[in-house]
Parts: sequence; C-alpha cells; structure tokens
Amino acid sequence: MQMQRTSSDLALLIARIAMSALFIPGGLRKLMDLGAFAAMLHKQGVPGADLLAPIGAGVEFFGGIAVLVGFQLRIATLLMILFTIIASLISHRFWEFEGPARQMQQTQFFKNVAIIGGFFALWAAGAGRYAIDRLWHRERFDRRTGERRSGAPSVPSATS
Repeated sequence: MQMQRTSSDLALLIARIAMSALFIPGGLRKLMDLGAFAAMLHKQGVPGADLLAPIGAGVEFFGGIAVLVGFQLRIATLLMILFTIIASLISHRFWEFEGPARQMQQTQFFKNVAIIGGFFALWAAGAGRYAIDRLWHRERFDRRTGERRSGAPSVPSATS
C-alpha cells in the first residue's frame, strides 16, 4: 500500500512538473515583453489588450509556478484551465483557416484540449505528498491538534 501511494505521489509530482513546463517559460517571456504580448493580443482582436496582457502573462507564469510547487493546486489548475481555454480561442481559431494552416491550428487547439484534460486530472487528484499544499495543511493540522509531525500524540506535561 505504501509503495502504491509513493508511486502515485511521484506520478503527481512528475505531472505537475510536465504541466508547468509548458507555461512558466512562456509566461516569463510575456512578462518580460508585455508590449509585444499586448500587440499580439490587439492584432488578434482582443479588446483591452493593454490591460489584459499583464493579467494573462501573470496567470500563465505564476499559475505555472503554483502548479509546479503544488501551492493552492485546485485554484491554480482552475485558473490554468481558464487561461488555456481563452488562449485557445484567441490563438488557435482553426475554423478561420484553410489547408495546412487549418491543420496546424487544429492540432494546436486540440493539444490545448488535452492540456485542459491534464489540469482537470490534477484538480481531481490533488497535488500529492510532494507539494507545498501538503506541507502547509500538515503544519496547520499539527498546530490545531497538538500532534507531532510524526503523527504521535503529544504527551501532556506533569504540570498540566
């Protein structure tokens, strides 16, 4: 049973690393050149591109970091799902293309659908043992119950 739990936790860690590797570098690039990102959004017809560019870049980068380290994973995955849906509808509108360009955009669109599926799987499974969420909840549990980290109950002192 312990071996299965350990391998599941390791699989969740690998999944978080793989999912975040798609978003952290792109989000950082966008944050470092918000003007270019805003111009791309404007070119795609996004209203309020100058306002939305830093929000989108921030969600992509910091959401990716949150997924990587397993911080508030369920909130982070929902934000990343929303980001990926919006990004797909802005950048991969395959139905507007013909021929090879349509096929390329359709492939990118459905790749994003698969990414959304991966985020839903992480949302459902949780971050696993190797995550900040796990450490944070464990610390809160320890303070509330007076239990030691090992799970052994604390021994009351003779003067209590």
